[in-house]
Amino acid sequence: MHSSLPYIVGLTGGIGSGKSAATARFAALGASVVDTDLIAHALTAPGGAAIDAIRRAFGAGMIAADGSLDRAAMRALAFAHPDARRELEAILHPMIRDESARQCRQASGPYVILAVPLLVESGTYRERCDRICVVDCPEAVQVARVRARNGLAEEQIRAIMAAQASRAQRLAAADDVIDNGGSLAELEAQVERLHASYLAAADGIGD
Repeated sequence: MHSSLPYIVGLTGGIGSGKSAATARFAALGASVVDTDLIAHALTAPGGAAIDAIRRAFGAGMIAADGSLDRAAMRALAFAHPDARRELEAILHPMIRDESARQCRQASGPYVILAVPLLVESGTYRERCDRICVVDCPEAVQVARVRARNGLAEEQIRAIMAAQASRAQRLAAADDVIDNGGSLAELEAQVERLHASYLAAADGIGD
């Protein structure tokens, strides 16, 4: 599909679905991982490439004392003013797209896991992927995991989930599904099976 690009598997899933655990296992097996969340954090860290544009758009009040994006202040602003979130996305998304494309081109592994939380919601990433892999679990499990991890109230978690693609929409977009309703061992066994098939597919585009 892509002559100059490696074989790219887009990995996604809702909040608390277990994307990070799946991504870590793919990485341990030798896949190159390009994670748009990590890129976004780097862009908004002290000295990050997006900080000046964020300061110009939203003022110094959105920049923390260490020079990074003040996430809590930005989250509060974005919840109160949906336009603010769109404005922030207009700054960050092109930078994230460019940097993720650069990292995919430079990847040295046999194939790339392109981890994008909002892959189904964003047409441009889907066009880049040879396959879409969705990490799935029941919504009640998502809520319980996020509560345990972040201590957020259930209403907040449900609001985040409501702003993402629905479970049905993600599953409809999937070529492969990792069922993460069970144990970590069960998740890892599924990742290992998919790894073997992605290696074979990646080998096929090199012929």
